[in-house]
Amino acid sequence: MSEQRDILEYDIAIVGGGPAGLAAAVRLKQLDTDNTLSICVLEKATEIGRHSLAGAVFEPRALDELISDWRDKADFSFTPVKEDKFSFLTKKAAFTLPTPPQMHNKGNYIVSLGELCRWLAAQAETLGVDVLPGFPAQSALVDGSTVYGVRTGDFGVNKNGEKTDGYAQGPDIHAKVTMFSEGCRGHITRSLVTPLKLSEGRCPQTYAQGIKEIWRIKPENHRLGAVAHTIGYPLNTDTYGGAWVYHMPDNKISIGFVTGLDYTDPTLMPTNAMQAFKQHPKIAKLLEGGELLSAGGRALYEGGEQSQYRLTVEGAVFIGDSAGFLNVPKIKGIHTAMKSGMIAADATFEHLKNDAPLHNYTLNVQESWLGKELHKVRNIRPGFQKGLWVGLINATFETVTIGLAPWTLKHKLADWQTMRPIKKSEQAPTPAFNNDSPLTIDRLTGVSLTNTAHNEEQPIHLHISNPDICISHCMEEYGNPCEKFCPAGVYEIIGKQEGKPKLQINAANCIHCKTCDIKDPYSIITWTAPEGGSGPNYNEM
Repeated sequence: MSEQRDILEYDIAIVGGGPAGLAAAVRLKQLDTDNTLSICVLEKATEIGRHSLAGAVFEPRALDELISDWRDKADFSFTPVKEDKFSFLTKKAAFTLPTPPQMHNKGNYIVSLGELCRWLAAQAETLGVDVLPGFPAQSALVDGSTVYGVRTGDFGVNKNGEKTDGYAQGPDIHAKVTMFSEGCRGHITRSLVTPLKLSEGRCPQTYAQGIKEIWRIKPENHRLGAVAHTIGYPLNTDTYGGAWVYHMPDNKISIGFVTGLDYTDPTLMPTNAMQAFKQHPKIAKLLEGGELLSAGGRALYEGGEQSQYRLTVEGAVFIGDSAGFLNVPKIKGIHTAMKSGMIAADATFEHLKNDAPLHNYTLNVQESWLGKELHKVRNIRPGFQKGLWVGLINATFETVTIGLAPWTLKHKLADWQTMRPIKKSEQAPTPAFNNDSPLTIDRLTGVSLTNTAHNEEQPIHLHISNPDICISHCMEEYGNPCEKFCPAGVYEIIGKQEGKPKLQINAANCIHCKTCDIKDPYSIITWTAPEGGSGPNYNEM
């Protein structure tokens, strides 16, 4: 007989301490004027914000609605955007393009998502929310088709699954409503897709991988509040992606590169694309004499309205990037994540207090500025499935017609289905970069800059359903692309020279980006949450 777990009862359990979950918590407590609702926020990081990463240019619309005087109260840095620039890069040159209207940033701010989340968590705690960092939710509690809470993870289990002297069993969290705000490719949300039919009638999901670094550059190269985006080099025109440079206070910049995970070339390494981008003459000049301070990476959702999961099931709602609220053409998702949490909070409050249907959340999203904003741009990202030039032409049309076309373009394949066998790949690999340059780093150096830490004695949190495929099929067909798409070098084929190849999983390197769960061409890798507090420890990402 299994051990009886402790049970903690809440009215509302929020899984994930990102902008969606925290905005939902604050909104619920604003509505709960008689202070009768019990609410908890579960977060797998050691502190709120430690696993949060975004570009991040922040549109304040949702926060203005949530806390109108936030500018007077904020203890985090928010730098007004002063200039926008959009460029197409070739290997040696840069050509300025008109900035698409969706990317205009007047009235927006450059922020750290981690700092914003820490501030939101403090607001929630002040209102009476239990914010619980270091408590990862491991699985949903489901009775039939009804979600009634989550099971949290255990501590002190070794690699063999045996309990050690430090063993502690995580409690079950029971809730009348569970809000999943796990971020992109949330592992519990993923586990519910099939049994609860979350993707029924939807297009396949599509994602991207974003690599980010924080640099301190020479004062003469710094322009506080400047924002720049690029497309083109070092990706070929068949691969979706682009880069950003945001000028923050203290002579710092946020610089990053995004690669669409619907790419087809198994030799492509998104981390190499980032390093090659930094060696472009225009970027190298900006970084010359600078200091690399920190790095990180994560997957981001790009599917749009047509790929969103169902937003409600019995007993649960899905908010933020758990459902897929990123506005890809705008290159922003914080304001949409927050607004989805706020709309879900309104529907949840009415459900608990006045017995209104929980699925009003879905209807209210469609009628809100959030639903209208995403509907206008629904056709832009899928237009790039036919390459950069067709994508840009389609994007221009969709922008001019403000999304009024009577059709909705579809995402045809999931990202794990798009990769060509290596023998048939006709594309050139990502351009090489100079490993000896002071501007570039290897992947393990990047991991060190994320401050990632795991208890190496815990069970491996990356599960492969059929490891034999890695050697018997994947090596021959695709050249083991897991060795390339993982930004942290987690997957490694050892023993090749001895004729005894074997997959080694360096789980302690994992920065929780979820790319492996998305892009593996056999879809046999499942990411699960490790012990509480494990993973990256971002400061201002």
